[in-house]
Amino acid sequence: MNDAPPSPQAPQVPPLSIVAVDDDADFREFLHAVLDPAGHDLRTAADPEMLYEACESRMPDVVLLDMKMGESDGQGVLAEIRRRWPRLCVIVVTGYPTLDSMRETFKQDVFDYVAKPFSTEDLSRVLAQAAAAFNLGGRPQDRLRSELGRQIRLTRTGRGWTLKDLSEHSGVSVSQLSSIERGAHLPSVESLLTIATALDEKPSAWLEAAGF
Repeated sequence: MNDAPPSPQAPQVPPLSIVAVDDDADFREFLHAVLDPAGHDLRTAADPEMLYEACESRMPDVVLLDMKMGESDGQGVLAEIRRRWPRLCVIVVTGYPTLDSMRETFKQDVFDYVAKPFSTEDLSRVLAQAAAAFNLGGRPQDRLRSELGRQIRLTRTGRGWTLKDLSEHSGVSVSQLSSIERGAHLPSVESLLTIATALDEKPSAWLEAAGF
């Protein structure tokens, strides 16, 4: 009789668009060997400029950021990512981990850390958690619906408005606004413009935050 505990199942990760920046060509090949068969769309960059160009060309779901790239400063790269794409999910990959200090320093900026060397299961687990937290890997309309709702809610609460306040300023009903903010309903273009105008925001900024 085999009393060994069952092996834990690998976490289920939806196909993700990933850009990995690392100056180690062997490590970039390793990532392709791990992530390509899993159905992910992986693009690799050897330096920060290649990373920025890749993101400008097509926004990824996740960036895997190496903190040690020759003369490039990982903190500076992270600051530039945050300046250009504040909501982009970033996972730090490092072979020089002082994780406690890094978590404290970057806790507002990165989703998580993976220390080299790591197993396929470790990477899959972090990607699965990121996909769940950021609602990544779903249909484009699902991601758009979720992110628009989140952006509207954040803007409204940042102004100190209730749903009723926003309804009075926009003319959109409280029930419809509630449904939009929960991500259950995708607003029409007319409703989106009306809500953005009431909040003195540009809907294009919300769409960009959603990766569109």
